[in-house]
Amino acid sequence: MRGAVIHAPGDVRFETLDDPKILHPTDAVIRTAVTWVCGSDLWAWRGLEPIGDPHPMGHEYVGFVEEVGSEVTSVRPGQFVVGSFATSDNTCANCRNGFQSNCLHREFMSTCQADYVRIPNAQGTLVATDEVPGEELWPGLLAVSDVMGTGWWAADAAEVGPGSTVVVVGDGAVGLSAVIAAREMGAERIIAMSRHASRQELAREFGATDIVTERGGEGVARIKDLTGGIGADSVLECVGTAQAMGQALHSTRPGGNVGFVGVPHEVSVDGQELFFSHVGLRGGPAPVRRYLPDLIDRVLSGRIDPGKVFDLTLPLDQVAEGYRAMDERRAVKALLKP
Repeated sequence: MRGAVIHAPGDVRFETLDDPKILHPTDAVIRTAVTWVCGSDLWAWRGLEPIGDPHPMGHEYVGFVEEVGSEVTSVRPGQFVVGSFATSDNTCANCRNGFQSNCLHREFMSTCQADYVRIPNAQGTLVATDEVPGEELWPGLLAVSDVMGTGWWAADAAEVGPGSTVVVVGDGAVGLSAVIAAREMGAERIIAMSRHASRQELAREFGATDIVTERGGEGVARIKDLTGGIGADSVLECVGTAQAMGQALHSTRPGGNVGFVGVPHEVSVDGQELFFSHVGLRGGPAPVRRYLPDLIDRVLSGRIDPGKVFDLTLPLDQVAEGYRAMDERRAVKALLKP
């Protein structure tokens, strides 16, 4: 098969790789329908994470089941399936508590920008649709496998509720998905922090009521102006930088909550400051599997369309251009078709 391999910062190649095989009775192999380049992939592309030896890339996928191990009964060959970047047995104590991304048998996916993918823990990880959805729905279902599930987790962790005021820090695919989540959870006011006109437009389409272009201290001051000097009930941090985390914590009212889902890079939190702020802080890798059945239904019914975050579609063999386009902010999200 063919797949993306990163060799060095700025150097992703499309190469011939070994076909995936069933290694354990709990595995499945799927044929990729569509995949994408994730914003978190750009940390390695930009040289901000160690790469080590050349290795495959990608952790989002939807596709068709090709083969299953002897212990997999929840899906069968030929079915269209949606999974998660973190595999889970969906039966351990952490899974039963709703934190499948902390499954005791978790494996993080890392080979999905390819024609075929081996899925560990397939029994608990994969969710099949009742029938093969139309191709026009594949982008939305792909979004559910990561960015929409992650945006939903940000809103859930921050306890977004009916009538609340929400701030979304970050206008990438996760941030835009978080706007959808906040709207679906009943937020009355959704303030999106964005400096890019096309992303602002999509944020408004998804449900944002206000746009704040300022960052840092100026951004916090603007949020305070919009909230009577108090701050927002819930703030969704969808970036992962120190500035974004500081902006989130300082934009939240006493008693409010921050849901942080951006993978932290050089982020530290002052314990004294947090203690006296009365701000709640929760985040981490999104337990996407918890939300999959509901989010799949919302996409298939047309209630939400997170696939609109994909503003560039490329053949899979042009995966390196997808990385470049996102790095240069020429695209919010690059969709890849084998």
